[in-house]
Amino acid sequence: MNSSQIRFGVWAPVHGPRAALQDPTEPFDASWDHNKKIVLEAEALGFDSTLVAQHTVNPHLPKSDQLEAWTGSAGLAALTKRIEIIAAVKPLLYHPVVLAKMALQIENISRGRFGLNLVNAWNRQEFAKAGMPFPEHDDRYAYGREWISIVVRLLRGETVNHEGPNFQICDYTLTPRSLHRERPRIYVGGESEPARALVADHGDVWLINGQPLPDVTSLIADVRRRPRRGAGLQFGLSAFVIARQTEKEAHDYLRHLFALAERDAEIRAVQRSNTDAKVVMFQTMAKSPRVGSNGGTAAGLVGNYDQVAERIAAFHAAGIELFMLQFQPLLDEMRTFAREIFPRVRWSVAHGAAHRSGSGWTQTDDRTTIPKEGVT
Repeated sequence: MNSSQIRFGVWAPVHGPRAALQDPTEPFDASWDHNKKIVLEAEALGFDSTLVAQHTVNPHLPKSDQLEAWTGSAGLAALTKRIEIIAAVKPLLYHPVVLAKMALQIENISRGRFGLNLVNAWNRQEFAKAGMPFPEHDDRYAYGREWISIVVRLLRGETVNHEGPNFQICDYTLTPRSLHRERPRIYVGGESEPARALVADHGDVWLINGQPLPDVTSLIADVRRRPRRGAGLQFGLSAFVIARQTEKEAHDYLRHLFALAERDAEIRAVQRSNTDAKVVMFQTMAKSPRVGSNGGTAAGLVGNYDQVAERIAAFHAAGIELFMLQFQPLLDEMRTFAREIFPRVRWSVAHGAAHRSGSGWTQTDDRTTIPKEGVT
């Protein structure tokens, strides 16, 4: 059993619901007030982290609201006391000096509870409509590698001199540095070869998109084999959760979400047309139907309370330390998860019960996949 502490996070609703955009039980609301309410409730329930996705315009409904990640994260940092605030960032949108300064400010507002999630942009239109360049996939990662190498040094309080293909920086130091630790934690998303190399060199936590346990185990093993300096790398997993008293109830609700998601078919088609086909996340998601973003229900966290807890314990045993979760309807499902799953996971991890007899789940159990009648 993995000995690291298990943590649970929740995706902030910065651009509306994650599974179906036209759900009458989850009206679209990407407002500051709604995000504040969700994150404060998550903290009160015992969740450890929240992830604030970064988009300048809503990637699904361009005329609908989109919370700004970094000003929103600063506000959340000031209002919360315990939960970690993780803000996503696309390097192409921010000069590393400016971003590092913002990160240090939120780090000190939060008293050492801030993390930044480095992501490789996928939405061409977000850049094209602003007249900004959108390089090829591997070129974006090369840019991000140079970018984060500067940011990390500035976060540590170093004086930076840098001459590179994208940035020329002379004698730059940022103060105050973190008043609470060496620097904020750095999360890295993406599963392509450049992403794996980047996280091995510069990340603290690799955020893996939701997928079955054998695939996640293979990804972790690959990155663990890579040379690395400093502390060991930790791993996180994104997943959409449907937990009910019975397995049938869970899968009935999954079918309900699929039916709702069918109403979004035209919206999703536009999104796919704007997506860089080389982004591995979308290649992985195309392998099987699922609801939710960033892998969604492909992680198999759909079932009765015991099954979901045991599957989480199995992922934890494989090396997952942080579970970044999605729910719909968000508030009610967060409360159910905290009440029913938190204690079961603690019991499973403590007793090594991830694969106990009668759990009803194995790595090849087809009940962890999505019913064939579903649509993406």
